[in-house]
Amino acid sequence: MSTAEPVPGYDAEFLGASAALPIPVDTRVVRELTYVHFTVLLDPARRLAVATGVNIDGSELRELGRSDDWRPDPRVGAEEQAGADLYLDNDLDRGHLVRRSDPVWGAPAVAEQANSDTFVYPNAAPQAAQFNQSKQLWLGLEDYVLTHADTYDTRLSVFTAPVLAADDPQYRGVGIPRSFWKVAAWAAAPGQGEDLLLMATGYVLDQTPQLDDVDLSDGGAVPAAGPPPLGPYRTYQVPIGDIAALTGLDLGPLVAADRFTAPAPVGVGSRDRWVRLDALTGVQL
Repeated sequence: MSTAEPVPGYDAEFLGASAALPIPVDTRVVRELTYVHFTVLLDPARRLAVATGVNIDGSELRELGRSDDWRPDPRVGAEEQAGADLYLDNDLDRGHLVRRSDPVWGAPAVAEQANSDTFVYPNAAPQAAQFNQSKQLWLGLEDYVLTHADTYDTRLSVFTAPVLAADDPQYRGVGIPRSFWKVAAWAAAPGQGEDLLLMATGYVLDQTPQLDDVDLSDGGAVPAAGPPPLGPYRTYQVPIGDIAALTGLDLGPLVAADRFTAPAPVGVGSRDRWVRLDALTGVQL
């Protein structure tokens, strides 16, 4: 669907099967910031996004140049969003949460605005430079799932954010996330004439080993309480229910829509059922 005017925000009904933007299950305050084809839920206390959601129409995607014109969102105060100072003179990258290319579809003016909108600081999270530039597997997940979904439909909704843990190491007033999560959702008709059925898959990526290479001494960083039990540069396909537990978010129907058949857990809360991905062909769809 092309429009002459930008469409604000994430659309929960975009797939034809409802998939609401994940929200915190607790009482924490969040700022809902809408952009063209995506929404960011900003945690002002952490100055980072707690969740993002983007609608992708694969049949109308456009290729546009990258601007790297990062800027704050004027709708929230500077004290509520991690800005340029966090990334100055260090090895931290501004990592896109909503991938730059994902909302860039539709009429030319709409796609241009969406492209620009992805370069606001609420849509960024600090990542070790090596992590951000080397994770082709992580960056390619949307494309891989979209290609699969194209068998039925060309639309995809993707949710991404850092895992905001209470013991994240502090740097310049911002807790540096150790890991990130992503859920990709699409819809398909199980049979001719039947209603569309929501389908989804979930992933976690860890950057703890790369944080060891970032100088966090500036600003009185607090040492991490110990790395999570994940190795370097590892992407995992995980049960979406585990993402809900890890993040404290209500993922609604996405949990029941999970296409991943996880191994039996060894214990309660065990990550043994997380399956490491070494190639996109290992993704269960």
